[in-house]
Amino acid sequence: MLRRYGTMLVDLHTHTHPFSWDSFLHPDELVERSRQAGLDAIVLSEHDWAWKPEAVRELSKRHDFPIFAGIEVNTEDGHVLSYGLHEYVFGMHRAHELAGHVRRVGGVMVAPHPYRRQLPWRLDDEAEYADALRRAESNPAYRFVSALEAVNGRGTLRENTFSQQLARAMGMPTTGGTDSHERGDIGKTATYFERELRSEQALIEEIRAGRVWALDRTGGQLSADPVYRELPPDLAAARAELTAIRERRALEGAPEFRGRAG
Repeated sequence: MLRRYGTMLVDLHTHTHPFSWDSFLHPDELVERSRQAGLDAIVLSEHDWAWKPEAVRELSKRHDFPIFAGIEVNTEDGHVLSYGLHEYVFGMHRAHELAGHVRRVGGVMVAPHPYRRQLPWRLDDEAEYADALRRAESNPAYRFVSALEAVNGRGTLRENTFSQQLARAMGMPTTGGTDSHERGDIGKTATYFERELRSEQALIEEIRAGRVWALDRTGGQLSADPVYRELPPDLAAARAELTAIRERRALEGAPEFRGRAG
C-alpha cells in the first residue's frame, strides 16, 4: 500500500499483561513487536482498567515510539473502546453513563468487534442475516460511538464481513484493531489515519471527524472486501459516501439517532 507522507498506521485495540487478565503480552514486547510489524503507533486499551498518563509517557519514551491509552469498557450493550478516559468509574457498565464521562473529558468512543452477540448462527439464511444486521443497528451503545471496528484481528473472515456490512449500512467510519492478546495477533490489522498524530487529542479529533479507515494487513484473511485490504482509490469520496448515508439515516430517525447525546 502506497502511503502519503504524514499518514499513520495505528493499532487502536491492544491488551497487555497483567493489566488485562486474558493477555499474554508484556507492554514492552507489544511495543517492540508492533514497531517491527510496521505500525506507527499503538493504543493500550485494557479491560475496564486505565493506564496512568505518566506511565504511558514513560513507556513511549523508553521505546521512542508513539503510544496512547484508552479503556475497553464492558457495558451492558457490549464492549466499547473509549479514548480520552484516564480512569475507570463505577457505572460505566451502562453505555449512557460511559458516554457522559467520555463527553465530559472531550473523548471519543468506538464499537469493537460489533459482530459479537449479533452474528446469526445460520449465515446461509438471508432473512435471518438481514434481521441480525437490523438488530445490530439498534444497539443502544451505537448512539454514542463515532466509528465501528470493521476489522478485528481476532475475528474470522465471516465475523469481520458482518461488521463491515453493518458499518456500511449505518454509514459509520471504520477502524481496525488487532485486539492483541498474544504475539501472533500483533500487526494483523490497523487503522489508517490521514494525518500525523502528535497527541492524544489529535487521535480523538481524527476519529471523531471520521478521517480513519480500517485495514486488513494479512492479505485477505480478515476481510473479503478489497477496500479494507487496500485503501479505496478515492478515500475522500468513500468517506463522503458514508457521511451521506449517515445524514439520510438521521433524517429517517434511524435507531442510533433516537435520543442521541449531543
